[in-house]
Amino acid sequence: MKALTWQGRRDVRVETVPDPTVQADTDVIIEVTSSGLCGSDLHLYETLGAFLHAGDVLGHEPMGVVVEKGSGVPNLDVGDRVVVPFQIACGHCFMCGDGLPTQCETTQVREHGMGAALFGYTDLYGSVPGGQAELLRVPHADFGPVKVNPDASDDRYLFVSDVLPTAWQAVEYSGVQSDQTLVILGLGPIGEMAARVALQRGVRVIGVDLVRFRLDRADALGVETLDLEHDDVVARVLDATSGRGADAVIDAVGMEAHGSPGAEMAQRLATMLPKRVAQAVMLNAGVDRMAAINMAVELVRRGGTISLSGVYAGALDPMPLQVIFDKQLTLRMGQANVRRWVDDFLPLVEDSSDPLGLDTFATHHVALDAAPEAYAMFQRKDPGVQKVVFKP
Repeated sequence: MKALTWQGRRDVRVETVPDPTVQADTDVIIEVTSSGLCGSDLHLYETLGAFLHAGDVLGHEPMGVVVEKGSGVPNLDVGDRVVVPFQIACGHCFMCGDGLPTQCETTQVREHGMGAALFGYTDLYGSVPGGQAELLRVPHADFGPVKVNPDASDDRYLFVSDVLPTAWQAVEYSGVQSDQTLVILGLGPIGEMAARVALQRGVRVIGVDLVRFRLDRADALGVETLDLEHDDVVARVLDATSGRGADAVIDAVGMEAHGSPGAEMAQRLATMLPKRVAQAVMLNAGVDRMAAINMAVELVRRGGTISLSGVYAGALDPMPLQVIFDKQLTLRMGQANVRRWVDDFLPLVEDSSDPLGLDTFATHHVALDAAPEAYAMFQRKDPGVQKVVFKP
């Protein structure tokens, strides 16, 4: 089959790799019909290469049709159309029962001290081949995949794999109510989807970014937008909230935030080290670009909540703990627990009026062969490139 493989920093290639096979009775094989390009994939493209190997298959936002299944998957049949959550979880351990499939005790990557295995996402998360490919093996398919309407468009359901639950959890974790103000830092796919979710709930949303077309998209939705490069964001938010600050802030940026030149240089230097040395440095002395979370601490009111959905990986990140403590802030964070939220947001997905605008959310649909250039365009933030969907 064809699959997109990682070969090095900013080097991904479509290659022919062996077809996946059923390895356990709870596996299914799907023929991938759509697979998203995620902002988290750019961390692999740029920063986290020390935990990848040449030939690793990328991608964690797939959906498709079941073409083969093991005997332990009574809930699915060959021919069923499914969307696959980005994390792999068993559904029956303590953590899954507690609504935390991202911490699944069956698939935890214990050798690295990490949570549940993820598709297409480094040694740290199990080195499981990903879904930017023609075929995908889905472990624990008796729990993970969500069976979907066979007649609706792929785009209506594709974002159930990651974008929608990540945004949904970010809003849930923020605790923001309909009469309150939410600031979203970063209006990429996750930030924009979080804005759509919050607006649908009647929340006042202020969005911050420095990419013009992202600001324009959010503005068209009804978000009050601020340009990071030209607006005094802190002053504007304080002015808009009677000097108090936002009730909650979502950091949808994470470890590669703009405005942290020292940490950016450290990240780039680490990618140039020999793999074994780079792994040790990143696991024990890694530092993220902290501009976004530091701004979140400034923007949120006393007693407010910061919800982190952007990925952080640093071991020695300098946190303004004195300010966080003094302002009595709540921080909630983590990978999205997809199956925890599916029943809550699925009615919106299946609503014929498409209240979240899922059918028109993607800006680019491209063949898998075009994936290398799509990665480059997304990484450069080319005008209009907001969400790319591969069509294997």
